[in-house]
Amino acid sequence: MSELPTRAQVRAQENSAGPSIARHGRLKQHRPFRFILKLVAAVVGVAVVSGVSVAAYAVWDVSSSLKPSVKLLDAKGNPVIPQVGAMDGAFNVLLAGSDSGGGNAAYDLSNRGEDLNDVTMLLHVSADHKNATVVSFPRDMLVPIPSCPKADGSGSYDAMSSQKINNTLSYGGLTCTVLTVEKLTGMTIPYAGVIQFDGVIEMSNAVGGVPVCVAGDIQDPYTGLDVKAGQNVLKGAQALAFLRTRHGVGDGSDLGRISNQQVFLSSLVRTIKSADTLSNPLKIYGIAKAATENIKLSESLNNVTTIASMAAALKNIDLNKVVFVQYPNHYVEGGGAVAPTVDEADALFAALESDKSISLTGDTGVGSEADPNAPATQTPSTTPATGAPTTGTPGTGTDASGGSTVDLPSSIHGQTANQYTCSKPFSD
Repeated sequence: MSELPTRAQVRAQENSAGPSIARHGRLKQHRPFRFILKLVAAVVGVAVVSGVSVAAYAVWDVSSSLKPSVKLLDAKGNPVIPQVGAMDGAFNVLLAGSDSGGGNAAYDLSNRGEDLNDVTMLLHVSADHKNATVVSFPRDMLVPIPSCPKADGSGSYDAMSSQKINNTLSYGGLTCTVLTVEKLTGMTIPYAGVIQFDGVIEMSNAVGGVPVCVAGDIQDPYTGLDVKAGQNVLKGAQALAFLRTRHGVGDGSDLGRISNQQVFLSSLVRTIKSADTLSNPLKIYGIAKAATENIKLSESLNNVTTIASMAAALKNIDLNKVVFVQYPNHYVEGGGAVAPTVDEADALFAALESDKSISLTGDTGVGSEADPNAPATQTPSTTPATGAPTTGTPGTGTDASGGSTVDLPSSIHGQTANQYTCSKPFSD
């Protein structure tokens, strides 16, 4: 593909080519019919080539907006080389949400000397591209942090036996967050990215806002969230405040914030997969551009073709098969942190590792509840349990398409993208 001309080159070409379109008051009045024919021919010509030229410009523009990438390293300091190829088979992507403002002083919390990953999510797409699972890791979960290599090659950071997972980004960068989640889950993660507060704003603006249901009025002075009961279309600063709020929803904990975020994310998936979005090139282009401009990607993911290949794999996944889950956990003594619930976690990741479809049997978490006004056509994919949580080996069965499915223990909270839920206001 040839390079696009600069503005200066375009102006030089216009000047050397002589007059083209006359200025007001200087149009020639003779041969009007011939002029109209030329105009029509030009319009037809533009219509014929516009699909190619716009696409070419979009690729160039998105590529030029990519942020500097982050090189992922394994435990020995060697570069991580993705094994997925052209996105055939299963793949895993980690997304860390940094509490840095990303250059926006209004949201910059870096004056405290730390850059924490307050949000850590792992996307797993099955080998047959029929299932997508997003696992959210509580920010206050105590986990072992492995020895993480320094980006400059000067050595490694020491391993730690138990630290909150949201310290990993500050401690050893994105590589350390990836290595920690790999150790915790047993999954290989060749793709990763860091999104900051301003990135959330731009992504929500790119889709024209995300509709969310709120079960009651929520005001959170800590984040500036102010939404009324019912349906709200959130974008910009209010979308960010909604995703950040902890004091305004559920029991005021980070666990409530996770289920509140899943209300937003499930609606976001429905919005992106809607006919209106998928048929609108400007929205698709806007989403891609917002992502590449506002997410700092690993070298393995810092490629428009790779992102497009992933999008193609996700495009046709049924909403019932897009599942958001909270990493199984329980409070430790004192209640200020949580720890992994090992048996349930093993059940979850054994199912993902074997690319089986998973079915949630528990509720959606303390920060959300079922939407009483959900569309009548909604197909429930889970049956929320009302009894005590179960433990041990999950059940197995078949899904609607005849594939193997695993019923997770009811202590694992979450929802599918096809479940319409509402955020629950804070209550003691």
